[in-house]
Amino acid sequence: MEALQIMAFWLWLERVGFRHVVYRMLQLPVLLINELADEALTALTCIVSDNPPPSSDHYNNSIPLTQNFMKKQISLQFLYANRQTAIEGIAKIRNEVCFRAMRDIMLNAISHRKISSSVSVSVPLPPPPLSFRSFDIMVDEGDQVPPEERAMFVTFSKGYPVQEWEVRDFFTINYGDCIEHFQMQEVEPNEQSLFARIVFRSASTIGLILRGQPRMKFTINGKHIWARKFIPKHPPSPQPPATTAAVAAVQLQSPPFYP
Repeated sequence: MEALQIMAFWLWLERVGFRHVVYRMLQLPVLLINELADEALTALTCIVSDNPPPSSDHYNNSIPLTQNFMKKQISLQFLYANRQTAIEGIAKIRNEVCFRAMRDIMLNAISHRKISSSVSVSVPLPPPPLSFRSFDIMVDEGDQVPPEERAMFVTFSKGYPVQEWEVRDFFTINYGDCIEHFQMQEVEPNEQSLFARIVFRSASTIGLILRGQPRMKFTINGKHIWARKFIPKHPPSPQPPATTAAVAAVQLQSPPFYP
């Protein structure tokens, strides 16, 4: 995940005026690229932090290799001052470019993870990876859209059971960390779920998935699923109580009942 964030960060720098970043970087030795990647992590940590970097000379020079490579003025202060633009831009590039370009690599990693999870190995746990979930959260901070307007309804073919993790992995690989809530149809242990409701972090994800169509068909591990926007079923509005005049009119029109 960190590698995707770093690549998205470099591509975002290109879009905001730092020309040919990736092309020029490909001409560098691997060791130097690794050093630039470390500085990119420092920059990303600064962007998602709630606290601005100190305005000291030490922090002004905390990404010296990047400053020299870009050939333009760049600093942690500059990145923090433009953090909202950076967060939105990096998240968009990560979801629309990096995830799709590296889809096969991520599929292999997920497959390896599932195989490895069945093998018990006693090794020291590494430190937790740097979290960039703020990129997803902060993009949606001002987007107070109700969950039902950020929801999608997906259906599955009978006889071809689809597991929740398969659907989650599919959307995560293609659209990033976009799922807020996942609700699969509840069935008995020996029965197949035929539908699910997915609430995304942002309503814009639905537009990316449907691409202007009312319904889209996808293939997950050889099994078809259909996706459309979730349409909530609102209960019917209660009828207003009949007025005295209306009741009287009905009584006048109705024939008398004699036992």
